[in-house]
Formats: sequence, structure tokens, C-alpha cells
Amino acid sequence: MSIRTALTSLVALAAALPAHAEPTFNRIASFATAANMAEGEDRARATSAEIMAVSDDGNMLIYSDSPLGVIGLVDITDPAQPRPLGNIAMEGEPTTTVIKGGMAFVGVNRSPSRAAPAGVLRSVDLATRKVIADCDLGGQPDSVAISAAGDMIAVAIENERDEDVNDGALPQAPAGFVVRLPVTDGAVDCAAKQVIELTGLSEIAPEDPEPEYLAFNAAGELAVTLQENNHIVLIGADGTVTRHFSAGTVDLAGIDDTKDGAISADATLTGVPREPDALAWIDNEHFVTANEGDWKGGSRGFTIWKTDGSVVFDSGNLLDRELMRIGHYPEGRSGKKGGEPEAVISARYGEQPLIFVASERGSVVFVFDVADPAAPKLLQTLPSGIGPEGLVAIPQRDLFATANETDLGEDGGARAHVMLYQRTEAPAAYPTLIAAEAEAPIGWGALSGLTMDAADPGKLYAVSDSAYAAAPAIYSIDTTSQPARITAKTVVTRNGAPAEKLDLEGIAADGQGGFWLVSEGNDEKGVPHAVLHVDAAGEVTQEFPLPEALAPHARRFGFEGIALVDGMLWLAVQREWGDDPAGQTKLLRLNPANGEWAGVLYPLEATDNGWVGLSEMARYGDALYLIERDNQIGEGARLKAITRVKLADLAPAPLGTPLPLVQKEVLRDLIPDLKGWGGYVQDKVEGMTIAPDGTAWLVTDNDGVDDASGETLLWSVKLD
Repeated sequence: MSIRTALTSLVALAAALPAHAEPTFNRIASFATAANMAEGEDRARATSAEIMAVSDDGNMLIYSDSPLGVIGLVDITDPAQPRPLGNIAMEGEPTTTVIKGGMAFVGVNRSPSRAAPAGVLRSVDLATRKVIADCDLGGQPDSVAISAAGDMIAVAIENERDEDVNDGALPQAPAGFVVRLPVTDGAVDCAAKQVIELTGLSEIAPEDPEPEYLAFNAAGELAVTLQENNHIVLIGADGTVTRHFSAGTVDLAGIDDTKDGAISADATLTGVPREPDALAWIDNEHFVTANEGDWKGGSRGFTIWKTDGSVVFDSGNLLDRELMRIGHYPEGRSGKKGGEPEAVISARYGEQPLIFVASERGSVVFVFDVADPAAPKLLQTLPSGIGPEGLVAIPQRDLFATANETDLGEDGGARAHVMLYQRTEAPAAYPTLIAAEAEAPIGWGALSGLTMDAADPGKLYAVSDSAYAAAPAIYSIDTTSQPARITAKTVVTRNGAPAEKLDLEGIAADGQGGFWLVSEGNDEKGVPHAVLHVDAAGEVTQEFPLPEALAPHARRFGFEGIALVDGMLWLAVQREWGDDPAGQTKLLRLNPANGEWAGVLYPLEATDNGWVGLSEMARYGDALYLIERDNQIGEGARLKAITRVKLADLAPAPLGTPLPLVQKEVLRDLIPDLKGWGGYVQDKVEGMTIAPDGTAWLVTDNDGVDDASGETLLWSVKLD
């Protein structure tokens, strides 16, 4: 039997659907920063893509890579096929790069300690890839900006505090300041360096300003954020401070402020300092700040200001609640700064003024139309890599790019990436799943199993895994809309209270309004392997523990899928247990009427990278269909596949006796599907269910956005 997919690539999606009146951004490529490492270098070593700039012609991206002490170069002449151009050593920690003509100007931190900050501005000839000049900055540089005319560079000398001293509280000498440097004929005039002192301005630690970020407007004026001081400073084109004001506080209602394994939106915080990080000018009278928060709190939003210090717009709880709606809310950060907006830029695409706001912990970028600065309009939320921090607009090519700093390669996770997006008339390909509009958002994520409503193939049900152990849940999904919508959330309960000690990994509708669920065990956390039945309200009505014949051999990687076949329950065990031959795992059969168990052995594929196991099971026609995958992500992924075992070939033997080995058929490689969204290959294809007409729905597990990009990919393929 052959299988064809309904979505094989973003290009196919765009061609198949009607054009939208309003252009949208879709991701078209991703570039792992490890690709810029030279032959012979340890590519498992951590890299980063932090702050990024683009060449004047829009064909080259340059990002700072702090772990390697280099700037990395990427050729995006063909944005769908970015090419590595290698790294240039900076002999220090690069922070920010700006570009004018054929020159890159790089702020480099060379501080021997926080108590003795030092740094330089390095001029790099991009044609020769050589450092041709240094300018001593007199402190530790953070943000670097260049004027629209290219005749002035400004550097925020942060002289950042040591967070291990006095709990990171200010003041901690020496104070920071701003440096301005004229640029003539592509060369920095270091002798004409102007130092602009910022002491005595802020209400918080006025003796210790820590400028975080700065930007020029078209008139040559600078806006500067003092994040830890919760202050904003404006500097005129002549280099004098013209105005300064507190960034103030914000009251937040309807947010989650507690890390407890459940997403809720019922908390209120008052008087939270904004503590802005990045900023961008919208026009000469308005600018926007990304309010990351810091040691005083986390205001979780962005603010649009007038130059007189008045607030034109504040996003309040908007960003965190949108993260909840699209499954990207980082519940583990609820007690700190939530989604943590850190980066913001502005740009005009055609006649449309836009701002892009990056959520560092939610790993997305929000796109707003700011034609009316007092009423920004949310247009899109773009998926990114982990920890987006550098944002680059390339409107002359209808492109946008992000630099994503988090690199988990040393732990087998995703690498740091640069991602590219194209603005076209095609519809938005992401998100693929959102929560329906409601007074309080339906928080969701970590989807680990799927089943279909027997009476309505357009309705699916999913379960979430241990990422939300405090409130394990069943989600109702309407697939008839684009994107699909979560319409309800049913918490699994015991005796009316949220069920504890569950790691739900599979779900099967019982045909009577209830469900069969499987929970994967974890001895270290006291979570047993179990099969459960719940009624339509989510209440546990029946539970089966592991039988005595299996319990002594059980390992961590247990039940990952469940299917109901002619009154019998079939369960997929993810990986081999202690009594299994190497490279084989079990398919178990449970008779819920009498509690009898039996099983067969299933042969797993072998790969050259990581482990291989099963992550889902579904019945269709005369066979059981399974997802077999490795645990690798990105370029390391080798196996993400749909396989099939004929029901007629299943002759399970009682447990405790030799189990027969079944034959399987590998039907479809899912890696091309996963590449269709333009990002790196997600590791966890966790859910699958199949309609009577042969339409199979699949979903990825986003790990609750914990050390993951947060992307949930829901799509369908057709079984011929």
C-alpha cells in the first residue's frame, strides 16, 4: 500500500490554497550555526546565533556567536538555500554587529572581570574577512547601532552587574555610559569618540546606569534603555541628553504566575516594572520597547512610547495569552517572566509599517501592524528556533530573519539556528493548531497521542503528557477549520480531583463517549505504567497496572500508544524492556473484560544515531499502524516513519512464554513532511489517528516548550 501526503511542503501548500489579500510571512529555511565551523572543529561544541545584521544588498547575514568568540556569516542570495560562509574570530566575546558598505563594525567584550570591564569596536573588511582596526571603548559593549546615513555609530557600554553579588542588585560599579563614534568613508574616527554619561538620571540606582540597548531614528536621535534601572534616555543628534523618564510599571491580570505543571490564566500582578530590553523606532515621534523584565520582575509585554515619555500603547497580558492560545506558553517560566519578550525591530514592507516582537521563552515572533501606534494589530505569530534574540528585516527582498541563540547540541537537542521567512500572498502555514477564542485561553501543549471521534471524522481528541502533570487533560480538536482549533479541555480526574502520577502518552475512543488511556511509567518520579478508562467527563472508571509477568522487566520507556481492536486493547511499548531481545520491543494485548495479557515482539529499525522506538498506534482496516522514530532532531534525524503490522499476523502469546516476532512494513518516511514548514526536523512525532476514509492525522509533541522550539505540527496524510 502506498501513502501520499496532503501537505508535503510549504510550496505545495501555498500553491493549493487561495491567495490572501494581506501578505503573510512563512518560514522557508533554517541554518544551523554549527555549519559554519571549519573542517576538523568539534561540531558538537556549543555555538550561538545571538544578534544579527544584514549586508546592504540583503544577501548576507552576520550574527554574533559568543560561545565560539566569532561572528558567523551566511549567504542568503538564495534565501531558501542559505550557505555557510564561515566564521571570523574576534579574540573576545562579540555582542552586536552593524554593517555599512563592505565593513562590519563589531562590539567585542574583552573584560577580564565584571569589576574591570573592557571592550573594543572592531572594524572588519568583509571582502578580505580581516580585522583592520580597533577602537577602545573604555568598557563592556552591549548594543551597537548605526545611523541611517551611516555616519555615526553608537555603543551602549553596559558594564553589566554580577548577578552572584548581592543577588544581582544595583548598584555595582563601574557605571555604564554611551559612546558615539563618527564614521567617515567607511572608517571609524576613534579619536573623535564622544562619551555620554548617564549617571544621575534614573530613580533606581542613579549612580549605576546599565544601558542595555540603543537605536537611532531617522533624525539621528538616540533612544537608550537602562533595563536594570527601569529607565529610558533620549539623546539628541548633537550627543546631549534631551529627555529621560522612568519606564514605569504595569498591572497584569489574567496571567499565569506560578510554576505548577498546569497552565492557568487567573493570576494578577500589580506594579510590575517594565524593565525594557530592546527598542526600535516606529517613526521620529514613536518607539517601541520589548519589556523583558529582569531582577525586579517580568512585565511580559511591549510598550509603544511617544518621545515625551507618554505611553501610547501597552500590550499588557496579550503576548502571554497568545502564547497560551498557540501552545507556546512556557509554563516553567510562570513564576519569573513568562514568555519574556526580549527583542523588537520595526520595518516598513511596502506601505505597511510593522513591528516584530520576539518571545525568548515562547520561541516565536509576533508580527504587528502599527499604522496606528495606539492600536497595534496582531497579524501573525511566526515559529522560530529556541530563544530568538536577533531579528533582521530585509524589506527590499520581502524577507525576514531570526537568530536563535540556544544550542542544546551537547545534550542531543536542537542546535542554534538562523531562520528565514518570505513575505508572499500565500496563507500562513503556522500555527497548525490554536485554542478557540474564549474569555480565558485554553492552555495546551505537549500533545502525545491522538484518537478520532467515531461519529465525526473531523473531530479529534488528544492527550498531553507529563509536561502538565498537575492537570493531565484530553483536548477536543476541530480539524475542519484552518488552522485546526482546540474547542474544549477535559481534565482527567480521580474522585473529582485532577489525577496525579500520570504521564499520558496514548488515547483511544471507546465508542461510548469515553476513552482508554495509557500512562508511561517513571520509577524515579513514582509514576507507574498503567492502562486507564475514563468516562466522557474525564473521570477514571477503571485502571490496570502492569501484570506480574512484566513488572520486573519494565523500564522507563513504556506505553506510547493504544488501539481498540474488536474489544481488545493493543498497546505499543516504546523501547525494549529487560526481557526483550536487543532491537525488539513489545506490542501487548489486554483483554479489559478479564484482565488477561498477551503479546508479540516488534522489530525496531537500527540507525547510526540515537535510539529508536515506537510512539503511537492506530487501527485502520486490517492492520495496526505505528509511528516508529529515533530520538534525534534537526540534521541528526534519521527515522520518522509510519509502519504497519497486519492484524492477521498477530498471534499473541501469553506473557511469561516466548513471544512471536511479527513482520512489519515500513510505509512512509515522515522526515520530508516535517521539513515542509521550513524549520529543522522535529524529533517527537507522537500522535496518529486514522479516519474511515484513510485520512491519517499526525501531531508532534512540543515538550511543553521546555528546551524545545514549542512547535506543534498537526497535519494529515492519505492512505491509498
